[in-house]
Amino acid sequence: MGVFVFLPLVLPLTALPIARLAEQHLHPRTTTRLLTLLAAVLGLCSTLCLVLLMVVGTAQLPGNPLPDGWSDPQVRAAVPYAEVAGAAAIPALAAALTFCGTALRRYGHVRARAHRALEALPAGADPAVLPDDEPYAFAVPGTPARPGRRARPGRIAVSRGMLRSLDRDERRALFAHERAHLSCRHHRSLLVVRLAGCVNPLLLPLRSAVAFATERWADEEAARAVGDRLLTARAVGRAALVARPAPAKGMAQFASPEPGPVPRRVAALLAPVPPARPWPPALTPAGLAALVAAAGTAASALSALNAAVALFVVLKAATPL
Repeated sequence: MGVFVFLPLVLPLTALPIARLAEQHLHPRTTTRLLTLLAAVLGLCSTLCLVLLMVVGTAQLPGNPLPDGWSDPQVRAAVPYAEVAGAAAIPALAAALTFCGTALRRYGHVRARAHRALEALPAGADPAVLPDDEPYAFAVPGTPARPGRRARPGRIAVSRGMLRSLDRDERRALFAHERAHLSCRHHRSLLVVRLAGCVNPLLLPLRSAVAFATERWADEEAARAVGDRLLTARAVGRAALVARPAPAKGMAQFASPEPGPVPRRVAALLAPVPPARPWPPALTPAGLAALVAAAGTAASALSALNAAVALFVVLKAATPL
């Protein structure tokens, strides 16, 4: 195993440059998919690394249920600083799993609460208009059917206050934006990067980058649907001036009351449509950053696989038949 087992914990740093540059050089659809893939692979490799280190660390604890051979010197020799690394991996993995479980439970709770609030409205209403004077709009992803529970389709929720704040054409842009969130399944990308950030804090910048990219993607889909980029930009800007936090926190919201990303979204809509290329040109900062991220992700996957195979071989040799 050697130092390879530690590489997946630090290689997420290679994805940070492309997370900053993709917004300027890639279509938001490509940015969302690329960063989500990077976050998923790097997060899984980090988790596998922690699991391998935990196995070695747990084997050193007195009274552990693992085979005695797993604490032999040859097993400890497979990991540099086995005692320290193994002992540190146990609380780190426990914290990562706790954070992931908390994020999943919170996400499920918010989505279920949003669906319960919408059940009081007519089932065929699209969008569902909530009798609230606070201006907000958000998309609630659907839930699959489960034993004893019927499937719930994805729905758009908008407050009466938001509808009063926009004219008819701007409402069309709002509804197209929220439908894009549902049809493009942006909630899945947001959940993946959130869980990846729970596993490895170095992946947290990808969460904010993907959150912005999904909003930009929905903006581009809305502009294409209404056929007017200026109208969409005006709708985003006007909604941001009056918007309040949506009651379903964590759901995709049309215009966040936080001022940071909105001017960038409006500026992007006032510019030409971004090129829909799958990869930035190689001899550009974004192209080099994408190559670094791809190389780092591949190295992380190979390192995690090498460490897993090596530890399996060592543990198999140390376990008596």
